[in-house]
Amino acid sequence: MRAAVLHEYKQPLKIEEVARPECGADEVLIRVEGCGVCHSDLHLADGGWPQLLSAVAVKKPLIMGHEVVGRVVEKGGDVSDVAVGERVGVAWIYWSCGQCRMCKEGLENLCSRQAITGVTVDGGFAEFMKAKASHVTRVPEAMTAEEAAPLFCAGLTVYRASKRAGVRAGQRVAVFGVGGLGHLAVQIVRCLQAEVIAIDVSEEKLELARTLGAEHAVNAAAGDFAAQMKKIGGPHVALVTSGSKAAYDQAFSSLRPDGTLGVIGLPGEDLSFPAIVMVAREMRIVASSVGTRADLKELMELAAGGKVKCRTEARPLGEINEVFEEMRRGKILGRVVVSA
Repeated sequence: MRAAVLHEYKQPLKIEEVARPECGADEVLIRVEGCGVCHSDLHLADGGWPQLLSAVAVKKPLIMGHEVVGRVVEKGGDVSDVAVGERVGVAWIYWSCGQCRMCKEGLENLCSRQAITGVTVDGGFAEFMKAKASHVTRVPEAMTAEEAAPLFCAGLTVYRASKRAGVRAGQRVAVFGVGGLGHLAVQIVRCLQAEVIAIDVSEEKLELARTLGAEHAVNAAAGDFAAQMKKIGGPHVALVTSGSKAAYDQAFSSLRPDGTLGVIGLPGEDLSFPAIVMVAREMRIVASSVGTRADLKELMELAAGGKVKCRTEARPLGEINEVFEEMRRGKILGRVVVSA
């Protein structure tokens, strides 16, 4: 089968023929219809995130991709709850043990034994991939693969982050960065009946946020940012989907007292905030790691109802390196979905 393979960090992925995977007793084989391209893929290919690379055993050579949607074409002998022909998706969490304390507390996304799709096991930048039947999620037939794929990481990540940050109806919620994650965050926050303040340095992305229902759109690089935010009113919650440290600094300073900073985007540098300000204003910092299968099912229900829709662009798998380069230059509006 055809696949995009990572052999070495900081080198282009190679499009090559590899053996089609064989599914084990508890696995299914999926013909991939589409796989979203995530900034996590780019960071991994570029050898970024040293904390991740030191903490997990990255498979090499590796077929990347962790926003996978396709149809089941084979299943193992022990699989009874997934049928051949069903449309399913595979997220970042390829497998979790189900036995550790985190799993038993409903926090499978924090399982220390988890396998990660397109990182520790082969992912979806290919014609076929295998997956644990227990960890695939059904995709509504009304949704195309292109629509559904980005929800398995980008959508899931901001959905769980919104829940973790305690977003409630009537609150003001600032979304810093209206990219692949941010434009989905705008829609999810609107579903929670909160007032959205979209923040970016791109007028094109701010206009997209307005069309998605953002009540306010603020260019962080134009004029007096602090004054603009003060006029609107400090947000109750700031969700930072950008990987920029500067965005975090602006988000922290813009929060109202008793505000919550949601950590989603991953800058290369460490973040630091003055403790005296946090104490004096009773501010909270809440991080979120992708999401669970339960979160994903809730998100799929919203998407199936037409309440959340990712802006996507379909590209052939053979253009994956060109897509990465466009991502490095910030030229992608929404999300790219590739297929072999």
